[in-house]
Amino acid sequence: MDRTCRMAALAAALAFAGTAFAQAAPEPVGTADKAVFRQEQGNRISENIPAIPDALIERLNRYQNTRGADVAGWLDADCLLVATRFAETAQAHRVCQPLGMREQLTFYPEPVAGLVPSPPQAWRDGFVFAKDNGGDEFSQLYWFDAETRGSTLLTDGKRTQNTGVVLSRDGSLMAYTSTARNGTDRDIWVRDTRSGEARAVVTEGGSWEALDFSPDGRRLLVSRYVSIAESYPGEVDLDTGALTMFPVDGGKAAFDGFQYAPDGRAVYFVSDEPVDGNTEEFRTLRYHDPASGAFEILSADIPWDVSEFTVADDGRHLAFVSNEDGIGRLHLLSLPDHRPVALPELPIGLVGGLAFSPDGGRLALTLNSATSPSDAYVIDIGARELTRWTRSEVGGLDADRFVAPTLVHFPTFDTVDDGDSTDGRRMIPAFYYRPAGTPPGRKLPVVIQIHGGPESQARPGFSPTAQFLVNELGVAVLVPNVRGSAGYGKTYLGLDNAAKREDSVRDIGALLDWIAARPELDADRVGVYGGSYGGYMVLASLMHYPERICAGVDIVGISHFGTFLKNTEDYRRDLRRAEYGDERDPAMAALFDRISPLNGASRITSPLFVAQGRNDPRVPWTEAEQIVEAVRGNGQPVWYLLFSDEGHGFRKKSNADYFIAATMLFWQQHLLDE
Repeated sequence: MDRTCRMAALAAALAFAGTAFAQAAPEPVGTADKAVFRQEQGNRISENIPAIPDALIERLNRYQNTRGADVAGWLDADCLLVATRFAETAQAHRVCQPLGMREQLTFYPEPVAGLVPSPPQAWRDGFVFAKDNGGDEFSQLYWFDAETRGSTLLTDGKRTQNTGVVLSRDGSLMAYTSTARNGTDRDIWVRDTRSGEARAVVTEGGSWEALDFSPDGRRLLVSRYVSIAESYPGEVDLDTGALTMFPVDGGKAAFDGFQYAPDGRAVYFVSDEPVDGNTEEFRTLRYHDPASGAFEILSADIPWDVSEFTVADDGRHLAFVSNEDGIGRLHLLSLPDHRPVALPELPIGLVGGLAFSPDGGRLALTLNSATSPSDAYVIDIGARELTRWTRSEVGGLDADRFVAPTLVHFPTFDTVDDGDSTDGRRMIPAFYYRPAGTPPGRKLPVVIQIHGGPESQARPGFSPTAQFLVNELGVAVLVPNVRGSAGYGKTYLGLDNAAKREDSVRDIGALLDWIAARPELDADRVGVYGGSYGGYMVLASLMHYPERICAGVDIVGISHFGTFLKNTEDYRRDLRRAEYGDERDPAMAALFDRISPLNGASRITSPLFVAQGRNDPRVPWTEAEQIVEAVRGNGQPVWYLLFSDEGHGFRKKSNADYFIAATMLFWQQHLLDE
């Protein structure tokens, strides 16, 4: 650790020694020379975390009271169904006019998710939603009836996971994924919504997803997911139960979404399946009619992934979104001729939640940008007009002060011949949030935020945490998409698989080099922050670059791939083996032992903050406990936070507020000169 970091750590130790905890005095645990100051407060256990100063809480308050609204669909011809939070958790609301009142429909202490409104021709009005218990992800499905305003449990209510709801055009059938059969496999079930009878229609083993009912409700498009780079689509004849798998050129490809064309014969889908024997780097939107053999790539002129699409119920239009270097671009096609339709100009940011109105004349969507939370918008297709339907709060802050990031690229350790590199070196993209008005000559401390997944992508969406760091603490924030990130092609996605896992960590080393070469950034004050797989990246970065990183925050992170795979929920294990490797293979087990931060904990000498949810089904809480104990063996007063009512991340506002406040205090003490 360099001198600047050591001085910050010393100041933190002195501050801790003289600070009283807010709720009660901390209880020392352990030997006198390795005491852990532990506090239990309701659902929260904290260790070595000082009291949060009132001044910090006051500064954070407005940032923590920002909120967004996400489109889930149309409840009827006039009203949108949106998810938003006004109290502790996100709940379902309806909005029936532009900037109208958000009427809350569900009221639960746990957040609701997976909102699916009934189709326009359904026999009843309402929506399906999912809800788990304390973040355990054993989601149960419920029906909210628009007429009675009551909710009904649809699934078994046991320790099963039920997700991915699809409704038939008349609403008489509901398909979904469930682990009810054996707790391990994600089968596809179909429920008769009138009689309540449910039956499993796909029990082949593995992880399956229902995608779309045919217009007559007699067939169901399905897909078996193996990994982000490998899935297998098929169709179920619901009358006979026969499952027919579609052939995949090249033997293996990724498929994202399948939907029947209005005629019920042809299909639209997204895939990187080879075409005419040629490898496809990106996932394109495609049309295929098996009867005629007609095939067309509808996004062939866009050298980026298509991330989402939907077909209007009236069959006149198809909308899709391309992910272009992290920015969402909306496109509209007329059907059946697939001609582009002009759209109004949209703000630059992220686009999602596409939903055509029942008459097909309007398109609802969610827009989000680095300087604005998610909000619902509606496009009048004929008039080419964009109307804002919700205006979410930003805590009374001046939104004009929010900082939009710059997209930068930095060279890493290996070479690539792509015509777009520095001295042949591979370039890694990152979003760079730089505080405004920095005095000349002042070097900025840096927080590197690493996304999870690993098959995910950091995108420039609204983050009150990033805005607080930049605007209030004067910290530069760098958000890289290291190798293995989605959105940059099939080759890039596979660069960190299995034995190449630590190559992504080397990308962080290259980013540290880039920081050192920037005159405005302070290479002696760098912190790392990340959750889930990003938590592993935090721990691995601290292990490999202890002299170059002042401090790290690990949220629900993996500390040893072998113990992680052993203890993750049964229904997830094979999915994760496809990405990380199989711990039952002796060679892979040896690799896990070599690269896992738990075994290299003696090299983690920078201050560490670990936060975890006790009910996490993905990365079990034992991953956090073991790394905390191991790093404390180095004499580090590791901060540790455990919520008993959370899972893979913190979804309850009071929990998230406390965690963010503690994180900011951690940065103040271990990264800044405060």
